[in-house]
Amino acid sequence: MPAHNEAELLRASVTEVVAGLRTRAEPFEVLVVENGSTDTTLELARTLAAEHDEVRAITRPDADYGAALRQGLLVATGDVVITFDVDYYDLEFLAKAVGTVGPAPAPAIVVGSKRGPGADDRRSWGRRLVTWVFAMLLRLVFGLRVSDTHGMKGMERTRASALARECRFDRDLFDTELVIRAERAGLGVTEIPVTVSERRPSRTSILRRVPRSLWGLARLRIGLRREPAPT
Repeated sequence: MPAHNEAELLRASVTEVVAGLRTRAEPFEVLVVENGSTDTTLELARTLAAEHDEVRAITRPDADYGAALRQGLLVATGDVVITFDVDYYDLEFLAKAVGTVGPAPAPAIVVGSKRGPGADDRRSWGRRLVTWVFAMLLRLVFGLRVSDTHGMKGMERTRASALARECRFDRDLFDTELVIRAERAGLGVTEIPVTVSERRPSRTSILRRVPRSLWGLARLRIGLRREPAPT
């Protein structure tokens, strides 16, 4: 769970996730990757780690969502890694994802899709429109087959970690690049429809995020063309 200035929601979110995972009677860990917070998020993450044996608090100096996702994936120890946001998590998705991903020939990544059949996107129309346009660009430019790349994901740790080390982008595009690379490598990417609603306003302005993401996608496309085909 990447956490940047999440002091308001962090305790309730982590407590709910830990309680839900304990009912599964399986070993688990919850990694809170604080990144560049200016509030009490880091102190709260450390308090939660002291209160719950299953929680680990990790910190980064820079506010970088993608880098926090990457670090969490690379230091995780479980067979399956689930990525949640502090304001967006779903234990039902977790249960389905854990039962879906695994060693080959099982899929390496399952995406919680906000757009696929059966999904229920309750966010503002502006955010839904941006998600739709972004998905269409990924389909046209990269031939992406899944309908979404952002948000919750389940990953088989060994194969996903190897891909994460190859990824060049952080910030908004790390998880998108990870999914693209997984499809290119034929590792198996599937999706599960989810319900998404806003628990708080977005941290990033759409007007700032869109140009940055478009520029990043252009650079990613050029970079992938220069790489040898995956084997």
